[in-house]
Amino acid sequence: MIEKFQKDEYPGEPKILFIGLAESTHTHAWIELLTDSNFNVRLFGLPSGYPSHDFPIRTYNTYPFKKVNSDYCKNLYQGKLRRTFYYLNRLVSVRLVNRSMFWRLLKWFWKSIFELINSAFNFFGIESPFLTPEIWLKNIIIRWEPDIIHTLGLYDSQGGMFYYNVRKKYKLENYGKWILQLRGGSDLTLRRHDSNYQDEIYNVLQDCYQIISDNIINIKYAKELGVPSEKFASIVPVPGTGGLDVKKLNASSILPSKRQRIILWPKAYESVWSKAIPVLESIRKAWGSLNLFKFYFLAMTSEVFTSYLGLPEEIKKNCIVFKNRIPRQEVLDLMKEARVVLIPSLIDGIPNSLYESMACGAFPIVSPLETIKTVVKERENVLFARNLYPDELATALILAMSDDSLVDNAVIENNKLVKQIADRKTIRSKVIEYYYSIL
Repeated sequence: MIEKFQKDEYPGEPKILFIGLAESTHTHAWIELLTDSNFNVRLFGLPSGYPSHDFPIRTYNTYPFKKVNSDYCKNLYQGKLRRTFYYLNRLVSVRLVNRSMFWRLLKWFWKSIFELINSAFNFFGIESPFLTPEIWLKNIIIRWEPDIIHTLGLYDSQGGMFYYNVRKKYKLENYGKWILQLRGGSDLTLRRHDSNYQDEIYNVLQDCYQIISDNIINIKYAKELGVPSEKFASIVPVPGTGGLDVKKLNASSILPSKRQRIILWPKAYESVWSKAIPVLESIRKAWGSLNLFKFYFLAMTSEVFTSYLGLPEEIKKNCIVFKNRIPRQEVLDLMKEARVVLIPSLIDGIPNSLYESMACGAFPIVSPLETIKTVVKERENVLFARNLYPDELATALILAMSDDSLVDNAVIENNKLVKQIADRKTIRSKVIEYYYSIL
């Protein structure tokens, strides 16, 4: 292991090991709250992706397809032998093939052989090249001995269930206090009703030391599963990114009525959490009443683009489409220019894009989800429109683009509100104080 990586920046000070998506800007934003805080911080990245080369946090990279050249990154699957092992191990581990007796036997044989090989390496004090991400995590925890282990999401692909299974299998309960952070509303909203997940969700929520959430509705959902509200941290609710630099974003903001007639849809994609076709239909319905506007579609996926092509030419002439994700700063710059930001969803916590639009002085149209309604009010802060109802979305768009007094007054209120609930400087102090309080 490279020397710079191996040495703690603050010898003798508390250690926090994060487990999550190394490629996620939400992961980066939360961890960077602790910059210059005297905490020794490391991230165990899950195999779904890799960190950028300039991410200044010590990161264990388990993504086998990319070597990150950085003094802050330890590439765990460097070399052809380790990568080949990773591919074969994932092949015999996928759930679809586990149902076959042949594949079950193959998995058992594979597991037995490599446990024997790894035992031999351990006997001679040599690090085996045949380690799964689970074993890597176990070894890192035992060697580094973190005081806090913070998983950035509930499910296996996000860190929570992944760590829970490692923790149980290798009896790591005495290594650090486990903090579980729920990712918005999607973690519990639907799957708490799924009998295939209920027991595992309950076990994870119950086994961790405390839970962090961006909304208070998750407390209610957890109680429905039998998890007491005392499990939730004192800082809940707290934005999953750790908040925004509200002062910086709002520095040059002007009221929506004085801006260009721009509507921004930052998540123009189709998913379980939001649907795009009703939004496109609402634009068609509202078109005749919108009067000189530009519509920006961001992160539009191919299937949504196909549907977009069906819009009349006179509408498309006023639209600008970005098929790929664009840098966050460019999104924020567009929010500073936009009059309206459209954020419809079926499932969500408190959308980060809602906080961003409020801080940037744009007027938000959001869905009246239970989580969102705990923070904002109809007409006072936003307009509500359900994601699956084009008529509601069209009505909200027309009103937001025509009523200057409505949007200007809401933006003034939103500027006060976002400072109270999402200011990064204030949240940083609370988070650091919270971590120290549980040591």
